[in-house]
Amino acid sequence: MRASIAVMGMVLALGAVAARGEDGTAIAAKFGALEDVRQISLSPSGNQVAYLKPNAGPGVMVIVADFSTGQSRAVLNAANPGENLRWCRWASETRLMCKLYVAVNRSDLLMSATRYVIVRNDGTGQGYLSSGLGSKSIGGLQFVGDVLDWDIAGKPGHVLMTRQFVPEGEIGSNIERRREGLGVEDVDLESGKRSLVEPPRKGAVRYMTDGRGHVRLMATRGQNDDGYAKDEMRWFYRAKDDDKWLPFTTARDEDSDTPLAVDPDRNIAYVLGGKNGVDVLYGVALDGTGTRQVMMEQPGVDIDNVISIGRNGRVVGATYATEKRVNAFFDPELKKLGAALGKALPGQPLVEFVDSSEDEGRLLLLASSDSDPGQFYRYDKATHRLEQVLPMREPLVQMPLGKMTAVTYPAGDGSMVPAYLTLPPGVAGMAAAKRLPAIVMPHGGPGARDEWGFDWLVQYYAVRGFAVLQPNYRGSTGYGSAWYQKNGFKSWRLAIGDISAAGRWLTAQGIADPAKLAIVGWSYGGYAALQSGVTDPGLFKAIVAVAPVTDLDNLREESRDFVNFRQVDAFIGHGDHIADGSPARHAGAIVAPVLLFHGEVDQNVNVAESRLMADRLKHAGKDVTLVTFPGLDHQLAAAAARTRLLADSDAFLRRALGM
Repeated sequence: MRASIAVMGMVLALGAVAARGEDGTAIAAKFGALEDVRQISLSPSGNQVAYLKPNAGPGVMVIVADFSTGQSRAVLNAANPGENLRWCRWASETRLMCKLYVAVNRSDLLMSATRYVIVRNDGTGQGYLSSGLGSKSIGGLQFVGDVLDWDIAGKPGHVLMTRQFVPEGEIGSNIERRREGLGVEDVDLESGKRSLVEPPRKGAVRYMTDGRGHVRLMATRGQNDDGYAKDEMRWFYRAKDDDKWLPFTTARDEDSDTPLAVDPDRNIAYVLGGKNGVDVLYGVALDGTGTRQVMMEQPGVDIDNVISIGRNGRVVGATYATEKRVNAFFDPELKKLGAALGKALPGQPLVEFVDSSEDEGRLLLLASSDSDPGQFYRYDKATHRLEQVLPMREPLVQMPLGKMTAVTYPAGDGSMVPAYLTLPPGVAGMAAAKRLPAIVMPHGGPGARDEWGFDWLVQYYAVRGFAVLQPNYRGSTGYGSAWYQKNGFKSWRLAIGDISAAGRWLTAQGIADPAKLAIVGWSYGGYAALQSGVTDPGLFKAIVAVAPVTDLDNLREESRDFVNFRQVDAFIGHGDHIADGSPARHAGAIVAPVLLFHGEVDQNVNVAESRLMADRLKHAGKDVTLVTFPGLDHQLAAAAARTRLLADSDAFLRRALGM
């Protein structure tokens, strides 16, 4: 194996040194830095990559690198306030298409809009891909659609896209065009010309193709009389070589019967569906019989997605998480290759196929572990050559990090809760971990779970000397319907009880010094951190909450002006759990000092939630500090903000815990 480091014009030997001797602010800057590679894509030939790299200041740039010449250049830069490039992909060997999110504030209502930017691989030909709206359009357009297919046979540089059609009219005229709803178009990215592939249908919300330019599935969702979207989603399918839509399946939002992809060779749709309390992967025939075949199942855990590869999105396997993420391949060649790469890279046991050339002869992959943020490689099947491309986080290369271990601990009712324990670098296992400062870190969601792998937040605190325990409390996904319960809000007592039990277990095992036990959480994790301070005052000696929910009714009201209000309303529910489970209403019960962080343009959880919590705590005479970040959303995706979050929280914890 020979490293091809010069491809990207960088030298890995300049990576970070060990953290010993560095002060907390310098270490915080290394962990607070955004990923050097936010997203990456391989060109159809496999000879070029394009990746998103954060600017030194605000925004992100698109870098194109050529493997054959070793040259790289910036071809696009999004640095205006409120702009954020999410991804860039190759529409052809010379043209890129990038998705741009723009935050907007209309009448004090925070919203986001999407637009597509196109650019050639030499940086020329930059422009917006028009949404098709004109001066006669009645109403606005927030989102410009999604790319369904990147490779239409015989049409290089064409993509298949959804488009939201709006009615058109003219003042003083009776002439109107009432085409309305979601349709599909063939878009020539060079000329901008559009050809209608699927006529717009009012109520259509999704389309799915077979990866070869044929639309095979469609989902519709109606509206109630109040204008809000209905819970029920109806899916329709097309048989091969037939334009007629036929009923496929009906599902409610929290049901699991969800199509993921279409396999044109097998003429099936891959669908997640429930069996024995967990999600399994079915292949459902698209020939009118509706025949279901179990393609993959795993006792006790949910299959959560398919693995696809190539420009056609060919499905090659499925994935699930037990103690570690498992990529299980249907494709025998990739199954063999994945196993071989795992052996070739013993220190990086998680191998993910990120992209491929058009012929799948060259693969782009990411190898990472709990203590390695990851390294991108290009693999050539013909030569069996594996080349290094880029590290995910260059400042952390060569820095000693903590090891993550899967553990279980007993909840109050005796249920065993799965969790991950990360110890400071140099602490050789649980037997050597004695009365350390420790953090319980519940994940966000609540419909999510933690997994084994690198986590910048966890690793920062581990390097700073903390043991960190991440509980997959009841309400987490991935462990089946019985573990999920009614979700982490409706079943908050179980969830918060499991999280508090994590702190008690750390002290009972002698891992944590009970006087130096803290809780840190983001989003729902921040909610859980605050609510644990209400239900178990004094257990945690310091609370850090990032972008937390603090009042469940307020969270509900934040969605009232959006069409998904009924789904959010049903998810949060009604009853005594609203008042009892809202920490802002019980601020007086919290005894630990509290540090809050929040972005001021957060559309997931409004900054008003943290401001309410801070005001209630101050009114109750509590120790509270609120830090807000202008112009940033829920993710706080800016190096300066994340560096401050880490440095300030570290200093706060040391003060509160007497370290």
